[in-house]
Amino acid sequence: MNGKKNERAINFGAGPGQLPLEVLEEVQAELLAYKNAKVSILEISHRSGDFKKVIESAQARLTQILNIPDNYKVLFMQGGGTGLFSAVPLNMMTTGTADYIVTGSWSSKAAKEAAKYGKVNLVVPKTSQYTEIPDRSNWNLDPNASYVYYCDNETIHGIEFHDIPETNGVPLVADMSSNFVSKPIDVSKFGLIFAGAQKNVGPSGVTIVIIRKDFIGTAMKICPSILDFAVVAEGNSIHNTPPVFQIYFVGLVFEWILKNGGVEGMEELARQKSQMIYDIIEKSNGFYSCPIKENCRSRMNIPFRIKNDEKLENDFVSGAAALNMLQLKGHRSVGGIRVSLYNAVTLDQVKQLSNYMIKFYEQHKN
Repeated sequence: MNGKKNERAINFGAGPGQLPLEVLEEVQAELLAYKNAKVSILEISHRSGDFKKVIESAQARLTQILNIPDNYKVLFMQGGGTGLFSAVPLNMMTTGTADYIVTGSWSSKAAKEAAKYGKVNLVVPKTSQYTEIPDRSNWNLDPNASYVYYCDNETIHGIEFHDIPETNGVPLVADMSSNFVSKPIDVSKFGLIFAGAQKNVGPSGVTIVIIRKDFIGTAMKICPSILDFAVVAEGNSIHNTPPVFQIYFVGLVFEWILKNGGVEGMEELARQKSQMIYDIIEKSNGFYSCPIKENCRSRMNIPFRIKNDEKLENDFVSGAAALNMLQLKGHRSVGGIRVSLYNAVTLDQVKQLSNYMIKFYEQHKN
């Protein structure tokens, strides 16, 4: 490896997010020649026996991590989470209508995409200010909906569901792109879960889909083959050339998670890391402020403002960058600061950020 490990910057970006250094080094070590294949994983045939082992191993590791029941199938798809915004209604909107719980930008985009293929019922009142999950007693659920869709963690606004919504028997679909494998989940409560890799489990270019098998084979006639769950499942994700390198990489990340306490270990780390930042915000006497209600604050993406002063926020970001802490600027649609604490971000790295936040507060509080 060129240079020293401690020269690597800390990536607090919302995606592509920081990857485990241990996995990066493993990839680097075998990049030129993958095991006995004598070619790089970047060159290997997706129809080779070697890649068959790669994809089956990744599926097996994820099944172990999340205790996925036998009546589910793990797929590796392309098009990112945005592609799944279309794939979900094209495959699953069998009654012509679906419920969407819109709590941020990503669920809003998903609802707009689904409206191209059928009727979308908005479960919660429409708003431009995403700061909470509305009280569930006010939800407007349609018992005839094909499915209920929600985003488990809104990356831009920093809202996370801390329990699974009750849908009264209607199949549940979840976008878990930015908190995937960061906590235990009961997969049996879902019809489908999907996650773009580039937040918590690998480089961009592959989307992991966990689908209950009875939702395979119900696609609309207009559904493109590449988005048809039945076509993807029949070929075990190699109907066409898949993102070979990305699947290989996420398989190694799944192995890394297993070595580091599984999703239970990731959940405890997420709790410690996020609590460290939220505590500083709460004790800053309004210098730092998080707009999200406490009962739905994300453990993965923490947005905050600094006195609502854009110059001060820019100074904070540039000061952090000078200390090798990168990508702390908030999303362009909301401004401010955003700290992303994905699985690969270490406790020590978050301590470095928290120390910087305390020093910055002391320097600028008056």
